[in-house]
Amino acid sequence: MQLDKIVNYHKALADPTRVRILILLSEGELTGQTLAEKLCLSPPTITHHAAKLRAVSLIHERRDKNAIYFSLDRYFLKQYESSLQSILAKPNENTTEAKELETMDEKNERLKQSVLRNFITADGKLKHIPAQLKKKRIVLEHLAEQLEEGRKYTEKELNTFIQQYHADFATIRREFIMHAYLYREQEVYERNPLEMWERWETLS
Repeated sequence: MQLDKIVNYHKALADPTRVRILILLSEGELTGQTLAEKLCLSPPTITHHAAKLRAVSLIHERRDKNAIYFSLDRYFLKQYESSLQSILAKPNENTTEAKELETMDEKNERLKQSVLRNFITADGKLKHIPAQLKKKRIVLEHLAEQLEEGRKYTEKELNTFIQQYHADFATIRREFIMHAYLYREQEVYERNPLEMWERWETLS
């Protein structure tokens, strides 16, 4: 297993709420609503944490009518554990692995700049929405960064904001919500804190 995947796995676990979710799911499949009630959290918060765990394949998700069910992916739990033990058991290879880790941020930054050059025009317009998920997240993150932190947007205001960059405001507005860049409540939209955004760096 690649080192960056192992690192992302441990990042996903570096939050007590996510560990508690895994502990509850170790007893069996639960709905998002049940998890929210057991942990005294809001359903959107559960959705955010579940996305982090799903990004590293620690949980499965399935929808049944209006309910979303979560369960553990025990196969990948074992894979992550055995992969880390394998790395630690090979000290002579650690120097190479460390170099790979050190350059990971540089690689991500190069990729980000390349994607933005390819999809964003010189005057800041979005040429088209990328089909590949990782590239799409990079573009969505770039656009979301232009929203004012702490400001509440009506749907009309948000549509006007998006239209500065691309005509398909409905699709981009929906993608903002799906990937946790924005939170919507009664047709009022607000940018989520950065730590709640789904990170494109975790995608392979």
